[in-house]
Amino acid sequence: MRVSRGLVLLLSSASLQAAAAVAAQPALDVQLDAPEQVRELLERHVRVLRSEELVLPEAAADRSAMARRTRREVGQLLATEGYFSPTIRIDRGEAGLWLLKVEPGPRTMVESVSIVFEGQVISPEAVGGSAYLDQLRARWSLAVGQPFRQGDWDGAKQGLLDAVSARSYAAARILDSRAEIDPEKAVARLSITLDSGPVFCLGELQVSGLQELPADLVQRYSQLRVGEPYDREALLAFQTGLQNTPHFASVIVDIDRDPALAAAVPVRVQVAEAQPKYLGFGAGVSSNTGFRVEANYRDVNLLHRGWELSTGLRLEQRRQSAYADVFLPPAGRDRDSFGALVDRSDLEGLRVTSQALGVARNTVRGDIETQLALRLQHERLQPDGAQESSHNTLTANWTWIRRKVDDLLDPTHGLVLEFQLGGGAAIALADRDFVRLYGRAVRYQPVGERDVFILRAEAGATLADSREGIPQDFLFRTGGAQSVRGYAYQSLGVSEGEATVGGRYLGVMSAEYVHWFQPQWGVAAFVDAGDAADTREDFDLRTGYGLGARWRSPAGPLAIDLAWGHSERALRLHFGVAIAF
Repeated sequence: MRVSRGLVLLLSSASLQAAAAVAAQPALDVQLDAPEQVRELLERHVRVLRSEELVLPEAAADRSAMARRTRREVGQLLATEGYFSPTIRIDRGEAGLWLLKVEPGPRTMVESVSIVFEGQVISPEAVGGSAYLDQLRARWSLAVGQPFRQGDWDGAKQGLLDAVSARSYAAARILDSRAEIDPEKAVARLSITLDSGPVFCLGELQVSGLQELPADLVQRYSQLRVGEPYDREALLAFQTGLQNTPHFASVIVDIDRDPALAAAVPVRVQVAEAQPKYLGFGAGVSSNTGFRVEANYRDVNLLHRGWELSTGLRLEQRRQSAYADVFLPPAGRDRDSFGALVDRSDLEGLRVTSQALGVARNTVRGDIETQLALRLQHERLQPDGAQESSHNTLTANWTWIRRKVDDLLDPTHGLVLEFQLGGGAAIALADRDFVRLYGRAVRYQPVGERDVFILRAEAGATLADSREGIPQDFLFRTGGAQSVRGYAYQSLGVSEGEATVGGRYLGVMSAEYVHWFQPQWGVAAFVDAGDAADTREDFDLRTGYGLGARWRSPAGPLAIDLAWGHSERALRLHFGVAIAF
């Protein structure tokens, strides 16, 4: 016990002595004297300038070593910015005060650039020929006359390599690169030699990871063609397209960059299947159709054929519907579907009950989507204070939509265009011949850094001798949120008894300014005008204007608007809130 106590006392004494020795050593204060163009760089990266607690080494040799390390560190750092002949001095004063004086000297400028290509890219049969090589040289980012920086030098080389390897030449590599620095003249002479390697052409798909889904499903989503040159963007688009389907949880698309496989390089597609079945429930409220509850079920591998079944039931205060749609795997850019719908609505004194069977083909090309649909429908109309009617119709409708916006869910810049052409014929169940034309345009124009100005216009016309016997989907009513605010949903149309029914003509215009005072919160001011009528003589624009609040919620942007309906001389609140669970 006495030995242990002695040892403890000895160690404690040694620790105190060491602490006293450290405390006796003066603190080191390093001050920087450097031009503004390099001061921030040095303060951010030089260790003796970043450390808040420096101790002056006791031994003179250690102090000299610290000074040498600092000068070397400063020199290397300045070299990365193109200063290769700096003057670096450390004045070591008394009481632990050091003055680091830096004169960076002249900045090195790029005097010449030599880019040499090798490989198949220089062959006479190469796509683009010498013009393509000139384009690559023109894209070189570190041009003559620019300051030489190591980061810019590395970025220019990588940019050139990426440009060549992105299309056709997947195995491109840099054979040699040199930056010859002349410190006396402060110039840099750059040279790079790039070997393109052979042209890579795509071979067959090699798919791995499929377990329950059919083997040809990935092929049906592919727009790649055997024998076409390799294109990195095309492979990424294919990968993104597969990832956006409900079939897969993850997708990786790539090739082997072995030049020996260049003639027909296999495209490797590695997938992980998503959960095939999904059951969801939701609830919400809207000023248009009131409170709602809904349930939906999805099976993305129906009958083990990769068919997608989407079915659901939605119960709203003023509208109820049940649907079932089956989407087949795509064939090229086309995707076919068929389905059934039962719908009942009670809006503005008009009760509509309909049952429909339909088939459709959707085609997507870039930002343009088209749909051709055929629909067999039975519709029953019950207007308050007027005679009931019912009819069967077989209709066709073609839709063209272009969405060129920065964000599909919350656009702030871009344009949305939509056009529809449809109709029915008396020889195909309809009571009369009719043709329906409809167009819509929405322009999103950013203002400053946050705000956005929105212009919207709609127009439609149903060409027929009369509206009698034409389905309500091929006529027009307007009013409500996303239409003419200040008026009830679907309240602008043709009066029949005590109800409002669809007319043959539609016109709507809207202007809205949204100011986002915070990333998630904004306010809006708007003016809407529009009407739906059965004749052009009866058409009378109804105006509404007001203010609103905007919230970018996790589920998407939500709006609450208070609008004054000028014709009705009344305020009306428009809103929509949905909660998924």
